[in-house]
Amino acid sequence: MTIEIAASRRGFLTHAGAGAGLLAASMALGGTAASAAPATQTQAPVPQPTKGGFWPGDTRLVISVSMQFEAGGQPPKGTDSPFPKVDFPDSVPSDVTTNTWFAYGYREGIPRMLDLWDKHGVKVTSHMIGEAARKNPELAREIVKRGHEAAGHGPRWSSQYAMSQEEERRFLTDARSMVAEVTGQPPVGYNANWLRRGPNTLPLLQELGYLYHIDDLSRDEPFIEQVNGHDFVVVPYTLRNNDIVLIEGRNYTPTQFLEQVTLDFDQLYEEAGHRRRMMSISAHDRISGTPQMVRAWDKFLTYARSHPGVTFMRKDEIARFAASSPLTVREAETI
Repeated sequence: MTIEIAASRRGFLTHAGAGAGLLAASMALGGTAASAAPATQTQAPVPQPTKGGFWPGDTRLVISVSMQFEAGGQPPKGTDSPFPKVDFPDSVPSDVTTNTWFAYGYREGIPRMLDLWDKHGVKVTSHMIGEAARKNPELAREIVKRGHEAAGHGPRWSSQYAMSQEEERRFLTDARSMVAEVTGQPPVGYNANWLRRGPNTLPLLQELGYLYHIDDLSRDEPFIEQVNGHDFVVVPYTLRNNDIVLIEGRNYTPTQFLEQVTLDFDQLYEEAGHRRRMMSISAHDRISGTPQMVRAWDKFLTYARSHPGVTFMRKDEIARFAASSPLTVREAETI
């Protein structure tokens, strides 16, 4: 980490902790820095692949990184965590210990990961719970200011699959408006809680102007499916390269996580010589933002970037490219 980046992080943590204004300049080392985008922002032209290519220019493999911004948006008690489940009585208003674990995500985790992405010139998609963004608005705006995408992840930590159509419409509308109000960037992508969408979710997302969703594990490349007779883009998510599944759920060490994602990368990089391939990898604020996990991520990013033709793309960029490319897979079934 350069002295400038370290100073930037110290300054941001100080200001965010005190509730002060947003950190001044983006420290991104690669790409064009993005400020909070107004709703009327003009989209850049969609890049096109070179002749015979599967991605724009000389890109061979695209890596899509998700950074989940959930900390601060969890309910006061009853949330998934590493701690044993406790049925707190009504007289206990919150699970304090679990909430301190989540607080690590916005106090330490995301600021540390933002410095990591800057170090490698990587842009990511941050799936933001609306209440998490509202609780830490400087941090949410900092994510966008450094050039990352703000995507929808529900207004609060709730399952939507059993909601009525009208309840879910309000839920998805709130998810979009809460993030847009804080960051200035209206979300065009969506991720449901634990990927559990309901029968009305895709039509509602399309109706509300979302461009893509990620709640699908069925491919290693973006694809198009039909929703109410219209194209809707899927930018597939991952469980196999997901820190909440591997580190928290299976008790992987950071070294095991690094080995897993490296093996995944090697196979997809090989396949990318003859078909479109995308690697998805997920980082949660309070998990991948820990010191040892950032070290593992740093080693992976260094390794991946040492290969010719590897490009890190935000999911909105991937979705727009997939929607415009004649090579994009069009699925006959919509799951």
